Amino acid sequence: MNNPDPIAVFKTEALEQLELIEAGLLDLTRDLDDKAQIDAVFRGLHTLKGSGSMFGFDQLAAFTHHCETAFDRVRKGEAPATLELVSAVLDAQGHMLALLQVPNGDHEAMSAKLLDNLHRAVGGSAKAAATVTAAADAAATEAASAGLTTWELTFSLPHNSMVNGTNPLGLLDELRELGEAKIEALTDNVPALEDIDPREIHLSWRVTLKTDKSKGDIEDVFIFVMDDMVMDLKQIAAPAPVAKKVTAPADVHAEASRQPAANVADAAKAGQPTDAKAQKQADNVRVPALRLDEMMDRVGELVIAQSRLSQMAGSVADLGLRSVSEEIERLAGELRDTMMVLRMMPVASLFSRFRRLVHDLARETGKDIELITEGEMTEVDKTVIDRLADPLVHLVRNSVDHGLETPEDRIAVGKPAVGRVHLSAHQTGSEVVITIKDDGRGIDRARVRAKAEANGLIQPGAQLSDQELLQLIFQPGFSTAEKVTNLSGRGVGMDVVKKTIETLRGAIDIKTTPGEGSEIALRIPLTLAIIDGLLVRVGSGRYVLPLSAVEECLELSLEEDLKSRGRSFISLRDDLVPFLRLRELFRTGTQPDVFQKVVVVSTGTERVGLVVDQIIGDHQTVIKNMSKLHDHVSAFSGATILGDGNVALILDVAHLIAAGQHQEAQLRAAG
Repeated sequence: MNNPDPIAVFKTEALEQLELIEAGLLDLTRDLDDKAQIDAVFRGLHTLKGSGSMFGFDQLAAFTHHCETAFDRVRKGEAPATLELVSAVLDAQGHMLALLQVPNGDHEAMSAKLLDNLHRAVGGSAKAAATVTAAADAAATEAASAGLTTWELTFSLPHNSMVNGTNPLGLLDELRELGEAKIEALTDNVPALEDIDPREIHLSWRVTLKTDKSKGDIEDVFIFVMDDMVMDLKQIAAPAPVAKKVTAPADVHAEASRQPAANVADAAKAGQPTDAKAQKQADNVRVPALRLDEMMDRVGELVIAQSRLSQMAGSVADLGLRSVSEEIERLAGELRDTMMVLRMMPVASLFSRFRRLVHDLARETGKDIELITEGEMTEVDKTVIDRLADPLVHLVRNSVDHGLETPEDRIAVGKPAVGRVHLSAHQTGSEVVITIKDDGRGIDRARVRAKAEANGLIQPGAQLSDQELLQLIFQPGFSTAEKVTNLSGRGVGMDVVKKTIETLRGAIDIKTTPGEGSEIALRIPLTLAIIDGLLVRVGSGRYVLPLSAVEECLELSLEEDLKSRGRSFISLRDDLVPFLRLRELFRTGTQPDVFQKVVVVSTGTERVGLVVDQIIGDHQTVIKNMSKLHDHVSAFSGATILGDGNVALILDVAHLIAAGQHQEAQLRAAG
């Protein structure tokens, strides 16, 4: 197997570091005095700067250095943490992403603009900041001449450090920047020439450093390799007793926060395990998503082959073959379940993106917005999470722009000035329900109807159910905004939501109360790859119903079928359940069997029976997408290959019920 590309590994880890920096900055907006978050953001910026420099991302390293310096001043109590500073670094964080993705691009103009904003946020223009920095450097030089501390540092790096992108020369250069450094290479562990691997580090170093910097500042040089290295740092000469320096509270906190780092190094030196977090990280393996997709395809093909084997084994009287078939069926099922678990991801990775979005929208609209998330550990297939990102962006933006009022309007109607957007997820059966709820003004039904009539979507005075009326907001080009803004008004957002959810075989439910807010629920299947299905026959065709939607199966005799003509209801434990005749819906010309079956299915909001000719049995269904030529066929969500090589269509329960209800309404109107 080829070694991973170090640049690709760096970019992946840098993206994770940028996400951590963004999360820390957003947490700071809630509590600007949170020293732990200030330290965390500083460490993230320091790590990104150092690793960027090592891998040749010089523009990224130089730009990040300014943000790191700003937070270093905050950390040391030299500058306050303000919302302006957090916003400036958030803007800079987006630019860091551009510097990471296009390292050789022309970013000078944008970098200069963002750095000017950063300097103003810290406390003055770029020129003033340079003056303050020069004065601070002069003061530091004067203090250094009064007394320096001498430290002795001995350290060694892991053998594979250079393969992972760590450059020991860069670390030594950073130590030289702290003061007068005497560096000695230790060759005790260098093997014989014929045994040397040029990709590995065998040297250790002893550094005698005279500096006015603290122990924590020295340890910060190794902040992103601290967990894996061995380091011994001790003071061998204290500074002369000059004027006592008053340590800012931020320094005391920072020193306390660094203390465990020495313990980690001591534990590593003694050959003991480090903290639980580092041990946990060592147990994880990073696998490209493409490989998981390829493996899922192979498992799908295995399930199809296993289905074929089971069918063959059932047609012959060979007990040995049946035994092997049953064993392979068990193993294929376990492998399928394992693959499903591997592909599942918590929706927290999706929800975390919206903290930044809501923060930016609040700045742009001038509204006070609080984002509340719930159910972040609910797991969904990775493919589903990837496809849900864009629809949720449109829905959140719509809630902020159309739903939430301005603080003045909210106070005028007796609401809190801060509007709330609630993003939640929970699992029901084989579906995940993701809900976007706000406490804004709600959807104006009269306005929706007027706009729909003006656009020709419905006839004036047409009778629509409440859900049908609200679903009109998902029509292409539909918008109730009075003017076009950066957020909405063009009518090209909500239709994207509907199309995406339909491709995921999902459904959308809307609830709204005027003056109290709106709630949009997205019901999405857990996985898009393999499902447990119920194989049925209608006429000469075979179809698959998702087993998760099936509640029970009943028998419908020809006599009962004839009695129910004209009303299409069956009595089920004192409840009337409507049913649809799939023969009529699919227009099969053959006569129905004497004893038909009713499969009762549930869509979450309704319970309906589907009349079929025969229930064949359960079937592990590998979902295959249908071609673009069949996009208009809404009754089917996909297809699958049966054991005999024939194709069976997978019924889309929600769309099938809607089509049946429409057909029943037409029959009633005609009769």
